[in-house]
Amino acid sequence: MTPQHDMPAARTGRSLWAGAWRRLRRNPLAMACLAVIAAFVITALYGELVYWRYHIVDADPPRMLAPARQLLVKLLRAERVAGQTPPYQRQDLDQQYRPPSAEHWMGTDGLGRDVFSRVVQGVRIAFQVGIITSLIAIPIGVLLGCLAGYFGGRTDDLIVWLYSTFACMPTLLFVLAIAMVAGRGLRGVYLGIGLTTWVGLCRLIRGEVMKHKERTYVRAARALGVGHFRVIFRHILPNVFHLVIITFSVRFPAAIGTEVIMSFLGIGVQGEPSWGIMISNARLRLWYGVWWELGFATLAIFLVVLAFNLFGDALRDALDPRLRTSEG
Repeated sequence: MTPQHDMPAARTGRSLWAGAWRRLRRNPLAMACLAVIAAFVITALYGELVYWRYHIVDADPPRMLAPARQLLVKLLRAERVAGQTPPYQRQDLDQQYRPPSAEHWMGTDGLGRDVFSRVVQGVRIAFQVGIITSLIAIPIGVLLGCLAGYFGGRTDDLIVWLYSTFACMPTLLFVLAIAMVAGRGLRGVYLGIGLTTWVGLCRLIRGEVMKHKERTYVRAARALGVGHFRVIFRHILPNVFHLVIITFSVRFPAAIGTEVIMSFLGIGVQGEPSWGIMISNARLRLWYGVWWELGFATLAIFLVVLAFNLFGDALRDALDPRLRTSEG
């Protein structure tokens, strides 16, 4: 379409997001949840810096990546800690089972390791899982949903059969099976969760694309000779993209919860302080009154899942025109 026809759509898109942000700011609960999410994001970034400070010098990168590695080492000052044990893995049996104090804000575990630093690394792993699995699942769901909804016919039948087959399988068992085939560790977690959680988004996008492909602006684009894929990704997808944002905010905590279960079962993260591993290690110590490791790991999971779910509901209300309240 001509730029003149695109300008009103661009202005409408900007007004949609500006209006959504205006409505979110009027919701104190949504802003509080956003502040909690921002705090977790900052904590995850800090955990990444701590992790790479102790691990970036362990590998020998390709020659083309050497300058970038040297710059990152200089920024992190990692050469001074090469070969040292990260603080979240340091053991001190003289400090084991210490309750929360000024020295150890969240106490220590059975090996004398600081629980606070391990919870911080758990935030890092949780956000890695949520983001990377979303980068795997969301493109699959969006692409297949757009193709099924727009082309219909045999393409729609094939994609509906595919996601119906995935939906019939027990999700957790399917995730565990893929993770076991891919190997234990984060790679198995990424593939297991990412390749099994696209079904809901695919259904949603398919239904919305089926509605939009019959609307006037799509027919006008076809009449002007615009190709099918340009119609899908340039005209229809921007009008349903808010559903992708909402789905991300909802599936992010679900991916974190699945990773916790996998790590608790011993199939997820290996050798790193995931929240699931912390809960698994600490569950038997409750009988001896050692509550802080399990308690703070569970509290972190509760806060991040609650914040994302409540913020996702508020974001849905702000972006979905059918659910907007009147602005008196």
